[in-house]
Amino acid sequence: MAYQRAPTVVGVPNFNAVEDAAALRAAMKGFGTDEQAIIDILTTRSNMQRQAISQAFTREYGRDLIEDLKSELGGHFEDVIVALMTPPEEYLCQELHRCMEGMGTDEDTLVEILCTRTKPEIAAIVDTYERLYDRPLAEHMCSETSGDFRRLLTLIVVGARADEAPADPERARELAQELYDAGEAKWGTDEEVFNRILAHESFAQLRQIFEEYKNIAGRTVEQAIKAEIDGELKDALSAIVECVEDAAGWFARRLRRAVQGAGTDDRALVRILATRAEVDLDNVKLEYEKLFDKTLQSDISQGETSGDYKRALVALIGPA
Repeated sequence: MAYQRAPTVVGVPNFNAVEDAAALRAAMKGFGTDEQAIIDILTTRSNMQRQAISQAFTREYGRDLIEDLKSELGGHFEDVIVALMTPPEEYLCQELHRCMEGMGTDEDTLVEILCTRTKPEIAAIVDTYERLYDRPLAEHMCSETSGDFRRLLTLIVVGARADEAPADPERARELAQELYDAGEAKWGTDEEVFNRILAHESFAQLRQIFEEYKNIAGRTVEQAIKAEIDGELKDALSAIVECVEDAAGWFARRLRRAVQGAGTDDRALVRILATRAEVDLDNVKLEYEKLFDKTLQSDISQGETSGDYKRALVALIGPA
């Protein structure tokens, strides 16, 4: 990534899984549930620490922590807590599976999960998906998508992207010219060239290609994609370009869409905050304020979230 990733959740020092398990048991035992105690513990521990708490909980009490939490909590608050308790790759695989099952496919979620992640992150998701569902992710995805969009996602999922290495400026100039020739320089667009370059090249190389493209075309690759390509392929290619240049900005805009307009997209809100908290949520919230002149906390607090759900989300975001 071009920027130094800054998380909002890093875990706690002097961590004690048995003590946390006991505190969670006490919060759920007896009459009523102490939701604030659950929020205080689980939004400040890292995912690795939460897995240790879960194991300690089973060892000490012979019970499944996630099942106990589910039986005590409800609604979107339950969704946040379960997302936090699930190993990140498993959670993302569950979200991918959900967005492809049943009637219609949720292309926005496919783009958000697959077009924004680095090669090692994708590899971990692919391995986990097959373990969870006994079916390759690429195969399931191919049955639910079509055309150039399917071809692009397939290239990403099969690990076509080059490993990260210093950029090669000469090669970047050649590939930038190829992109220009495939799009703006001709009548009609050769999407296959965009797919090949944006799915194969490393993020460092793509950054250099995008710089060279500006020199050749006098405008950005992103502007070209938006002018030359449409539909979900445009969204997917744009997501790759934006995440190569500024992932925090891309996620900030995605969050803005989730909290603005008619009804909150709670699924996207929970997924992004739960999965980026240990990655770059601090960058995302700073970018959010820069882009929209409002803090992410205030937009979430003033929106349609409420109660423990809102408190859990705000705790993940951390102080303004």
